Amino acid sequence: MQDNIKSIFPEDEKERTLLDYWRVLVKRKLLIIILVLVSVFATAIISLFETNIYQSRAVIAPVSDSGGKTRRLAALASRFTGMPRITLPGTASSSEIIALLNSNILREKIIRKYNLLPVLFYEQWDEAKKDWKKDDSFDFNPFKLIGSIVKVIRPEDKVALKKEEEEGVPAIWDGLRALDNMVRVNDNIKNNTIVISVDFYDPEEAAAMVEYFLTTLNSHMSEEAKRVANTNRKYLEEQLKSTADPLIKQKIYNLIAHQVETSMMAEVKENFAFKVLDPPMVPDRKIKPKRALMVMLSFLLSLFAGILIAFFLENIERAKDKDREKAVHIKTEGEDV
Repeated sequence: MQDNIKSIFPEDEKERTLLDYWRVLVKRKLLIIILVLVSVFATAIISLFETNIYQSRAVIAPVSDSGGKTRRLAALASRFTGMPRITLPGTASSSEIIALLNSNILREKIIRKYNLLPVLFYEQWDEAKKDWKKDDSFDFNPFKLIGSIVKVIRPEDKVALKKEEEEGVPAIWDGLRALDNMVRVNDNIKNNTIVISVDFYDPEEAAAMVEYFLTTLNSHMSEEAKRVANTNRKYLEEQLKSTADPLIKQKIYNLIAHQVETSMMAEVKENFAFKVLDPPMVPDRKIKPKRALMVMLSFLLSLFAGILIAFFLENIERAKDKDREKAVHIKTEGEDV
């Protein structure tokens, strides 16, 4: 910090000691103290008005393909002459599960199934009337005013997205954007696990949302596996009717048996594509805001800013004094002449 302080003073002045710096700080101590107190007090007040955020999380692991049975059957199916490659439903990889958890398809299902819009936008929801609050007051927000003018000028804007809800009422896209800010999906490659976490102001709702994701993900993957298995089974049964080779028939029977087995396992649903290692729990402590850390950072930053301002003002004052001395000296020389 001493180098920064030296850069404030002109290079043509004599080298200053720490005692000179200390005198400057003592001289401007009132300014520094006021700046620090105001900053710390304002930060403390603002932090008190911030909403507490709680985090609930769950750890899942993809179900492994024991012995690579699915891969072997898929390779076997691709050898059949005149038959396209058959997609065999089986276990999903971590990347597929993460892609589904981050997909809009899955999140839209969750929002619609569990009616999450009133939960996500609780400030706009009237719990007593079970309806959205209507704000008929005039809004002075310049961005909204500009948007309203644009709508009047271009009422038939085909590029703009059409909302099913009324103006001012949250839509599905608003819910998707809200979930993007709340939900985190992390892949632990080392342990082959996936961590799903939800940050929300209500700890019980945070745990419930994680459970919604797990339930919907399991249901979606089960339904998709059954759909693919039934499609493949119908196709294999048609191939079976047109095949006379007993060896090929036996292989097709094996493939059909696998499709039936997959469809039956998908019906069970539990631990079909993944297993829950650590289920979500209701958190008992908030994760943010970290008020003590905010106040400490505010104290350090305001102290540093106060010191810089003190030296800056001192530098300006010295420059003015120097200019006055030069003016007096020039005036004195003129009088002597």
